[in-house]
Amino acid sequence: METIVIFYLLLFLVAFLYSSVGHGGASGYLALMALFSISPDVMKPTALLLNLFVSLTSFIQFYRGKHFKWKIFLPFAMVSVPMAYVGGLITIDDNIYKKMLGILLIIPIIRFLFFANIKVEELKKSNIFLSLLIGAAIGFLSGLIGIGGGIILSPILLLLKWTDMKQTAAISALFIFVNSLSGLAGQLTKGIYFSPDMYGYVAVAFVGGICGAYFGSLKFTSNILKYMLAAVLSVAAYKLLFTQA
Repeated sequence: METIVIFYLLLFLVAFLYSSVGHGGASGYLALMALFSISPDVMKPTALLLNLFVSLTSFIQFYRGKHFKWKIFLPFAMVSVPMAYVGGLITIDDNIYKKMLGILLIIPIIRFLFFANIKVEELKKSNIFLSLLIGAAIGFLSGLIGIGGGIILSPILLLLKWTDMKQTAAISALFIFVNSLSGLAGQLTKGIYFSPDMYGYVAVAFVGGICGAYFGSLKFTSNILKYMLAAVLSVAAYKLLFTQA
């Protein structure tokens, strides 16, 4: 019973913090499921399904705040959506999957520790060709691993100085939603299994996502919570990369 309570508390925290920066939280959900030794066959579709609810909630809040930029979003989405579907069709060995996920978890750790409150003073014009290239790569990886890709896209947007923090959050949120939907569709063609506890997962993540998106679209910042999440992700990454569990 205590284990279940801890899992749900961490699930709420993950959804809250990820949605506060425009993310669906798949990498966090995958990290939690890895820590609680859930099978990769269940992890991927579960994370993508949770992504749909949280990322859409986050997008709506940031869109209402007038932070969304269609011109920047569309080139990424045009190629990422079909590539996410292709990635979702592919099944990889469990051990390889865990190692790839462990490496990918390093990205959100860096995101929460070093890209928490970046101020972009002067925005630069986006490059369509580079957007298409980045979108295709992230889309394929999204479907293959079971993430929405926003955790990879957002630091890229900030480093290229194409968007500020709020615009990045809005674009990442919708990017995650469409990629998660496409990746899930690809997995559905193979037949996938959802946990009987899925309703509880969705409810907790949805509430956490609503709260996080609301505060994130305003001026919310909590470094302590971000450090806590980075610590959880670090433990999960270590488990995936250096243990057989």
